[in-house]
Amino acid sequence: MNWELSPIWTIRAHKREQNMPKNIAVVIASFHKKEADEMLDEVRNFAKHNDIRIVEEKWVPGSMEKPLALKRILSDDRVDGAVALGIIESGETKHGFVMAQAVISAIIGLQLELMKPIGVGIIGPEILPSQIPSRVRPFALRAIQALAKSLE
Repeated sequence: MNWELSPIWTIRAHKREQNMPKNIAVVIASFHKKEADEMLDEVRNFAKHNDIRIVEEKWVPGSMEKPLALKRILSDDRVDGAVALGIIESGETKHGFVMAQAVISAIIGLQLELMKPIGVGIIGPEILPSQIPSRVRPFALRAIQALAKSLE
């Protein structure tokens, strides 16, 4: 049996050998713009100090649009991974809970399909507005930290 590495694996191996910065994308929902800006700031700061290059920042309306945006971006061999950021807050029905399950399932599927890590910094589901401020920066930081670790 002939085991040849695909071009993408060759590129990734070369990057590891050369200690090159990792290229990532950030997909972020604009629905909670103020909080989203804080999350993005946290990711940018971590990337700046950890040899990670953000090559694309893609704003989408909400969490349901994240999987498609992630797939489009991660299909590019030059992008090593991504971070998904946003908030799914509590509503009067279970819509947010169901939506969050669908989004997370799609994101996990993309990681396995494309063999590229995605750090998830989506707060919720069913988070109350009063709970959001204290979680914004920590969730974003944990998402980029998880991605960085997965890219090692």
